[in-house]
Amino acid sequence: MRLPRLTPFRAGCLVILASCLLFASFGGQKPQLVTRLDNQITDAMFRWRGKTPTSGRVVIVDIDEQSLQRFGQWPWPRSTVARLVTAINAARPAVIGLDIVFAEPDRTALKAVVPRLAPLLPRDLRPLIEKAGADPRYDNDALLGEALAAAPSVLGYVFQMEDDGLKDPAAVPFPSLSIAVSPPSFTLAALPLVRAYRAILNQPAIATGESEGFFNVFPDPAGTVRKVPLFIDLDGVPYPSLALEMYRLGRHVNQVTIHASPADGGILGISINEKFIPTDQRGWLNVNFRGPLKTFPYLSAADVMDGNAALALAGKYVLIGTSAAGLLDLRATPFSSVYPGVEVHANVIDNLIGGDPFTYDAYTEAGLTYTAIVAGGLLLTAILAYTSPLVGGIGGVILVSLYLFYGDYQLLFLKNQAVGITYPLFTIFAVFLTVTLCNYFLKDREKRFIQNAFGHYVSPEVVNELMSSPDKLTLKGEERELTVFFNDIRGFTTISEGMTPQELAAFMNEYLTAMSTVILEHQGTVDKYIGDAIMAIWGAPLADEEHAVHAVRAALAMNRRLEALRPEWEKRGLPRVEIGVGLNTGTVSVGNFGSSQRFDYTVLGDNVNLASRLEGLNKVYGTNILISETTRAAIGDTFTCLEVDRVRVKGKKQPVTIFHPLSEGPPEPRVVVGCERFHAMLACYRRRDFTAAARLLEQDLPGLPT
Repeated sequence: MRLPRLTPFRAGCLVILASCLLFASFGGQKPQLVTRLDNQITDAMFRWRGKTPTSGRVVIVDIDEQSLQRFGQWPWPRSTVARLVTAINAARPAVIGLDIVFAEPDRTALKAVVPRLAPLLPRDLRPLIEKAGADPRYDNDALLGEALAAAPSVLGYVFQMEDDGLKDPAAVPFPSLSIAVSPPSFTLAALPLVRAYRAILNQPAIATGESEGFFNVFPDPAGTVRKVPLFIDLDGVPYPSLALEMYRLGRHVNQVTIHASPADGGILGISINEKFIPTDQRGWLNVNFRGPLKTFPYLSAADVMDGNAALALAGKYVLIGTSAAGLLDLRATPFSSVYPGVEVHANVIDNLIGGDPFTYDAYTEAGLTYTAIVAGGLLLTAILAYTSPLVGGIGGVILVSLYLFYGDYQLLFLKNQAVGITYPLFTIFAVFLTVTLCNYFLKDREKRFIQNAFGHYVSPEVVNELMSSPDKLTLKGEERELTVFFNDIRGFTTISEGMTPQELAAFMNEYLTAMSTVILEHQGTVDKYIGDAIMAIWGAPLADEEHAVHAVRAALAMNRRLEALRPEWEKRGLPRVEIGVGLNTGTVSVGNFGSSQRFDYTVLGDNVNLASRLEGLNKVYGTNILISETTRAAIGDTFTCLEVDRVRVKGKKQPVTIFHPLSEGPPEPRVVVGCERFHAMLACYRRRDFTAAARLLEQDLPGLPT
């Protein structure tokens, strides 16, 4: 049987290659699902990181529930808003920004009320009321405009992005900054900014601040605000955001430079003086949110108008906005699904002050993605393919944890670099699943092969070790030193003639089971049955440094097992059974041999033949076990052995000294005496002193077989 060519490691490599090709096919545009999952992971990292220190320069004046209870429902009279702006300005802030647009005239102003009120009054009072209505002191919009003109203020407005048919070509914002493009070969109109249809502006009487900025924020398809535009294009002209204008005025800078990429025309970022702020290709800033709701200080508008917050406003970037739920200026951010829009702008201003927004670079992400796929995938594949399932599973968890928490979170996220990791995680999961399934199916198939091939020939312990460590098994032919065993029944022909075929089959099954059990118990491998003979090996398929010791021990144990079986067989009328065993240790060729249709795991070589010849010599010398000189050298002093003779067996030119093992361990004194007398006889025999040899043989040889 040929083992499958596809291995778990190769399967993992194929997944890695396919993943790289698929990622390359995206062409820099990730699928929406991958982007959404990347965003979810980034959101989770924001929450893991938690709140981080702010610059301490940004303050929010909040039109909160307390302020609404104090001054009435929103919208307030513009005169009330003017009081708020005047109170803030009195504290000498760096700049004031309004996250509010006053697009319609104040309907609570006296001049708006007079036309409705005059017909209801006596005729003599009408001129007085109409005169009061025309008095600028009672024009709320003018009052707010005067307050804003007296303060370093930036008014907010909003862009209408879709065509609603209400565009007024003359209604354009008037920011006070100067915009330059670098390199100069680019034009403002060519910049890939998001484009608006029209601007919803403040009333002319109110639009007296130092500058204007839009406060649009755009959630992603999941409904979460993660980045905001610093510029929006209207009719080919870039207009700055509220946060950008507040930062610029707070720094007393007149010009902002937009940097474009000569390679693809995308935007790299902006610079204010020498400070560079990175953006994405459309000029959007990836917001580095400082923390959850109210990470920035909130001051109630009511308290500010009472004059209780002057110290908290001095020199600060002050945003006027609302956190009141009923005013609907609530957004979803990575920290919360309910987050005041004014605090989004506070985060942007703080990012500009700190110069630490998140950066995203598609080339960096691509490079890290390929590195993670190849390096991480190969490492995980190797762990899963060459270790146990438990070690592989633990290794996979550790690898993912290191990649997610150390690689992406510690080395990238905490350094304000946004890199998507969903795709590499998908790849790692695919590698894990593929290699695990291959391990299950291919290795299970390999284990079944091992069990089927060796289950009847080696002990269960050896089978389990082979299945747990298949690398220890070599099914290809190889040279290895091991001990070969041959055993058969003396006088088997005579025994078989006295039995019916059924009786002979039952007896042989019983005999072979008993002898094979002894072999397996002593870590041997039953190679084959040849009629009444058994061929076994020690030292394969698993390596065994003491293969000779185990083989000789098994041979002695066979004789003891026969002694135990003989009384039962004699009761059944069976003849006395004697066996002969031949053992030889040497280098043989071991592996699968046979045809392409059928083969066996066996051993071949001259040393195999010698073991077979030694088994046959037991008939000549009246012994039941004979071992070669190489086996005798391999077992050392573990066994007491009797040197029997030096013989030249058929097929070998050099004579071989053969031994008969008597017992394991130190011999009994009488056995020592018997061995000494026999060895003395053997010395006389080899000197051709046959008379002395015969005389010694006539003596008692205690402990030796007769």
